[in-house]
Amino acid sequence: MKVGDFMTIQVVTIPPDFPVSDAARLMLERKISGLPVVDATDHVVGIVTEHDLLRRQADRPGSKPPHWLQLMTEPARITNEFVRFQEAKVEEVMTRHPLTIMEDTPIEVACRLIEKRGIKRLPVVRDGRLVGIVARADLVRALGIAVEKISYSNERAARAEALTASLQRESIIHRSRWPG
Repeated sequence: MKVGDFMTIQVVTIPPDFPVSDAARLMLERKISGLPVVDATDHVVGIVTEHDLLRRQADRPGSKPPHWLQLMTEPARITNEFVRFQEAKVEEVMTRHPLTIMEDTPIEVACRLIEKRGIKRLPVVRDGRLVGIVARADLVRALGIAVEKISYSNERAARAEALTASLQRESIIHRSRWPG
């Protein structure tokens, strides 16, 4: 099974100069947790996720509470952050040069990459251009189909085995009735 068999082909994308506030709104409206960022030629230049929107860029890890938590607990900061959020562009918060895969990549490889990297989606490219995206939900769908195929294959094998055993019994019975 290949990634191309399970990827989503109607991908919502945004350009690097897209406002962060509009990206957040789009993700909420479409009920998606990430958006590929593409240039004018549909080349993937980044990806922006819920995580990217919530993390604090300027702080070192562990030095302060998460940015979103500070906003909720320090209301005076909201006004300044609102202005900054409205003016910020996706290219300021996106993950640059995200990992991508191709349509003919085996689905098992995509599963391992998503698990190993702790990510939720992989842009799928052909000649460097975005042609789809494979997300964890797509992999669950692939797993369901694989399980069905295995079950069907096992059922067919069991039926073939039963038929073979029946034919062997018939052959033995037939030989015992006719002395040789």
